[in-house]
Amino acid sequence: MHYALEENYFRGYEWWLMKEAKKRNPNIILMGLPWSFPGWLGKGFNWPYVNLQLTAYYVVTWIAGAKYYHDLDIDYIGIWNERSFDINYIKVLRRMLNYQGLQHVKIIASDNLWEPISASMLLDPELMKAIDVIGAHYPGTHTVKDAKLTKKKLWSSEDFSTLNNDVGAGCWGRILNQNYINGFMTSTIAWNLVASYYEQLPYGRSGLMTAQEPWSGHYVVEAPIWITAHTTQFTQPGWYYLKTVGHLEKGGSYVALTDGLGNLTIIIETMSHRHSMCIRPLLPYFNVSHQYATFDLKGSFSEIPEMQVWYTKLGKSPERVIFKQLDALWLPDSGGRFTLELREDELFTITTLITGSKGSYPLPPKSKPFPRVYKDDFNVDYPFFSEAPNFADQTGVFEYFMNAEDPGEHRFTLRQVLNQRPITWAADAFNTISIIGDYEWSNVTIKCDVYIETLEKGGVFIAGRVNKGGILIRSARGVFFWIFANGTYRVTGDLAGWVIYAAGPVEVMAQECISC
Repeated sequence: MHYALEENYFRGYEWWLMKEAKKRNPNIILMGLPWSFPGWLGKGFNWPYVNLQLTAYYVVTWIAGAKYYHDLDIDYIGIWNERSFDINYIKVLRRMLNYQGLQHVKIIASDNLWEPISASMLLDPELMKAIDVIGAHYPGTHTVKDAKLTKKKLWSSEDFSTLNNDVGAGCWGRILNQNYINGFMTSTIAWNLVASYYEQLPYGRSGLMTAQEPWSGHYVVEAPIWITAHTTQFTQPGWYYLKTVGHLEKGGSYVALTDGLGNLTIIIETMSHRHSMCIRPLLPYFNVSHQYATFDLKGSFSEIPEMQVWYTKLGKSPERVIFKQLDALWLPDSGGRFTLELREDELFTITTLITGSKGSYPLPPKSKPFPRVYKDDFNVDYPFFSEAPNFADQTGVFEYFMNAEDPGEHRFTLRQVLNQRPITWAADAFNTISIIGDYEWSNVTIKCDVYIETLEKGGVFIAGRVNKGGILIRSARGVFFWIFANGTYRVTGDLAGWVIYAAGPVEVMAQECISC
């Protein structure tokens, strides 16, 4: 909803992505979490809780629209990514969800720190009842006493965001185990899924895999994907951890999970300190060394005759092995006991499930730089996505737009569609901006036909050598050429417009169209 009560359930790529995920795994869990809100909810304030009913209505309408237009059931909904929560808003949201027949949608809060949400829940029975999951971001594998006292599910609802090389893979392997061992977190969610944005933007290549060249089609299935498979191929939502989990004597950790139907999966990691440092928080030093670990299966598990073994060894070739199936463990004569030799930076999955598979995928196209000569007239009658390819919006929203009043060559355009500043999550820029091209370009020629829609106050710019994006976009430097509706131009060295190289009048003046 760019404007009040303007509903559109086909913008962006997320609808497509959720439907594709459901095709591959119908049981996958879907979550929603607002990072920012449309400005009209704030009534002039950068605050989503001005009208609690209206904000709740906005969120509930999105959930209902997901079902009505795409047959997607949203399982969990959050409050506001890494920003303040409002106790009364959470209660209003719960009541509105229930009123709309969405009792199955669970609330996770507050997608920030463990406190003060945990203490607030202990002091407020209605809030305690409204929240199903306490979610913390980058908890460093630890939780707090108040969170455990709530007896709610505890999640690391955002984690990882680390370069997806082998160190990132080691980070991911360590926290997938130790978030439960140290902090009783039964879910760990990686940000982000696929690094599909220009690598020079903040957190470049911080996805589980990389696909950042739509112009070439090149992609890389990085090691964190296979680290994920060590857990997700051999467990499912609904499995539960056994009490016998913990740290190994000479470093590393192990967890065990079961479906309650006789299946068992054990995941063992020995990630070293230097090969498992996540981007945050600071990781205290620890040591991992060569060791032997013996596991005793008790109770009904002692009767398991055979277990499958999957193995990863991070590091340099020729030692490096990624998600390889080894010979099975035969246990009939062992009484459920087996011993593994463990070295640093290894990952084992020992499981009763025989469904594991590394699969295969076509050889990706070769990597290519962004085309040196590039042109787009946005002439697309029915675009598959609302955004144009290769553009990465940093502030504002740029969408395909068909101008029915122009029968000529500008009938199809790319339009910045927001008319007011949103309720922001980060310190985005005051001027809207979308980036495209190669970060290494220096001397470039840029040509662009533009249309200024706002008389007197409107303006437009094109820029080259832009050096920042994302949460740093406000301080971006480069060469910016501005044209304003009042008939002036300006050349600046920054997006904020503080560094002025040239300015003056220009023979361009926005005029109201009387005959339109």
